Amino acid sequence: MTEHTKPDPETRQADRAAVDAPHGADTEPTADEERAAERADVSSGTTERYEEMTDLGADQQGEGRIP
Repeated sequence: MTEHTKPDPETRQADRAAVDAPHGADTEPTADEERAAERADVSSGTTERYEEMTDLGADQQGEGRIP
């Protein structure tokens, strides 16, 4: 196992810049992908579970938190 190291100033600066950079999808969905998404059948159980997890994640704190 490698030893823990401290990031150098350049790495810290790059990390700070990345925080403010816009994040998103690399590409827009294709027309075929959009049509497939519209045809997808999602059960009500999946919808309920998704909403439950969204509510739980809203109060998450610490590492791994998505603002």
